[in-house]
Amino acid sequence: MSYNHIKPVHFICVLALLTTCLFSCSKSDNYKLPESTDKTKPAVVTNVKVRNFNGGVVLTYTLPSSQNLLYVVADYNINGKTTRQTKSSYFLDTIRVDGFQSSKDYTITLHAVTRANVESDPVTVTVHPDTPYYQLIRKNLTLAADFGGVHLSTINKDKRPVGVNLIAIDPADNKFNIKDRHFTSTDTISYAVRGFSTTPAKFGAFVTDQFGNASDTLLVTLTPLYEELLDKSKFFQYLTPSDGYIGYGGILPYLWDGFTKEVGGAAPWQTTIGPVQKLVQGTFGVGRSYKLSHFLMWPRSYGYANPKVFSIWGSNKDNPADAVTPGGKPVGTVSGDWVVVGTYRFPDPPSGLPQGQTNAADQAFIEAGVNFDVPFNSPAVKYLRIVVSETWFGLDYTYIEEMSFYGIPQ
Repeated sequence: MSYNHIKPVHFICVLALLTTCLFSCSKSDNYKLPESTDKTKPAVVTNVKVRNFNGGVVLTYTLPSSQNLLYVVADYNINGKTTRQTKSSYFLDTIRVDGFQSSKDYTITLHAVTRANVESDPVTVTVHPDTPYYQLIRKNLTLAADFGGVHLSTINKDKRPVGVNLIAIDPADNKFNIKDRHFTSTDTISYAVRGFSTTPAKFGAFVTDQFGNASDTLLVTLTPLYEELLDKSKFFQYLTPSDGYIGYGGILPYLWDGFTKEVGGAAPWQTTIGPVQKLVQGTFGVGRSYKLSHFLMWPRSYGYANPKVFSIWGSNKDNPADAVTPGGKPVGTVSGDWVVVGTYRFPDPPSGLPQGQTNAADQAFIEAGVNFDVPFNSPAVKYLRIVVSETWFGLDYTYIEEMSFYGIPQ
């Protein structure tokens, strides 16, 4: 019989039957083990062994031979005030406990627990974890004077999630207050906190972890280095043959017109594809010679043709000649009258969302301006050239709303 001759009512019945079978054979998302009525107390775990690591321990043990066993639970105090509990399934003979404040003796209490929620007698184990990661990171922490503020650096070789906290005296109450919190899990931590006057002042820093532990505070007296915002009214386009084609009227001076987003008819600097392949670049003068300290960039958003990898080339010549200046070159690379001041990768969205997806927090991060430091030993410059070598979606054109540069006049 042909399928084309099945009557509609028969087809619906067959479909319903198949659907019923399908769901009856599928594992329910809400499937639970049956509750037990066996109130027998389980035996204890035995043969407990300890392996220490930084800030925690791994315990291995022999499980009791109870058919009703569900899990093993460890109760412990990590810092004298915070109690934590970690559970491990009866499928495993190992439990990992973490978050201890110091490298010293701690007591962990183990219970075997049945499906009827009956606990065994306690088994106590004394452990001595190795030095916690946050303390190791604090040990290598240094503070140094930077342009307009303080530079913090340390090593986090195991890429642990930590917070580095900067404190300074608040003139309002003459007390230390937290001025910046920097959360990261990178192996090298190196960044600056700016906005301080160029007078000697006391600064401090300490490290925290995700368990609420905090290190001791490193205290120093530093004098932030002088810097100033480059006067954008002195900027001017320095058109060279290798500069990128302009698209949709997005002329280069829009890069310093003071508008960080498209309001009131303002537009970004925007390149486009032309008849001949060119670098995605623009060249301009800054009015006088400066030793740059850092700069801020305001792209339109994440994704699309917004810059992902870019370089800043500079020249201190009065009228620098054009040269081939591709992006991605190491700092200090020289091409004719030009030298690489810095090569940068735009940070990923703070939300951690996959490429092409962002949220309001990511947009707020961009709208605040994203900071990029210029290497301390970079040469003075009178002219700048930005070269975008990679955009988020791999497009061969770009757009940037605004850039602001800081430095010391020479």
